[in-house]
Amino acid sequence: MGERPTPFAPHLLGLINPGLVVAGNLVGGPAAAMGAVWMLGVGPILDRVLGSRPRTQGRPTSGRPFRSLLYVHTALHVCAIVALVRLAFLGEAPQWIVAAAVSTGICSGVSGVIVAHELGHTRPKSISARLARLNMLLVLYGHFTEEHNVTHHKHVATGADPASAEQGESVWGFVARTVPRQLRDAYALHAKRGAHGWRNRVVRILLLEVAVVVALAVVSVPAGLAFIGQAAVAVFLLEYINYVQHYGLRRAEGERQNKMHSWQSERRWSCWTLFNLSLHPAHHLKASEGWWDLQPYDGAPNMISGYYGCFWPALVSPLWKRWMKAELATHGRPSA
Repeated sequence: MGERPTPFAPHLLGLINPGLVVAGNLVGGPAAAMGAVWMLGVGPILDRVLGSRPRTQGRPTSGRPFRSLLYVHTALHVCAIVALVRLAFLGEAPQWIVAAAVSTGICSGVSGVIVAHELGHTRPKSISARLARLNMLLVLYGHFTEEHNVTHHKHVATGADPASAEQGESVWGFVARTVPRQLRDAYALHAKRGAHGWRNRVVRILLLEVAVVVALAVVSVPAGLAFIGQAAVAVFLLEYINYVQHYGLRRAEGERQNKMHSWQSERRWSCWTLFNLSLHPAHHLKASEGWWDLQPYDGAPNMISGYYGCFWPALVSPLWKRWMKAELATHGRPSA
């Protein structure tokens, strides 16, 4: 049977989340929690019941609509944050501001960070690259793109990559380790080129992020706190995904990167709504390809579920470690 081109329409389902978040932030009250309920409550169920995409699915005939979708998500990401700040400024009850910050942070993690991850693999001075930097600035993680493109893609599945989780490491320990180390690595990248202090781009980004937060807090302390809260949720989700993408997979010294160094999931819901990010071996081996062209690899390590279905188990470290120990053994990886 011949391959059918990847359909575009299912990927429009990813717009449900930012739509719910923007609407919830505008309405306020319990509606502010809609995004979190949809993504963390309904999402894992859909990840399970919708199964995996067919292997007869090939490359799309045109990447233009898929590329355009990235810009739509970026616009909705900005709208969601503006609506969150407005909600907090208008004096919404604290519990609903917290709910809105969590929902907005989840939206930022997908429509902001994952989109920035895709747009960041473009020419540095292109519009796409500039939008990627804007998305990451809005989650106070502006150093991510260059550190990811240079350090992570070069050193993935080795001890030199802070974004590759070791077997037996909890997601909580991983996040506590990787966030400051990625910041240090990003600074070091520019320092090696002779950029120190103010000349270092990472320092300028940090000062700009501080200025944004201070400006918001001057106008409204709740608005400033809500902005920080959504950024914290987005960064946690980013590092959670980093955690599951390479958990326990290691390259031997001198070994070239291959499909065995990233976990893969073909679950429809993760592929449709997260820009095929769960086809991660293909992204690492073909980083210049658009997300719409990524295809699964036969024999690559398979995740126990999509990113939605892995979220809650990953938070329970003993359960996650037990499951993943069995998965690593299945793929011929030694137990820690």
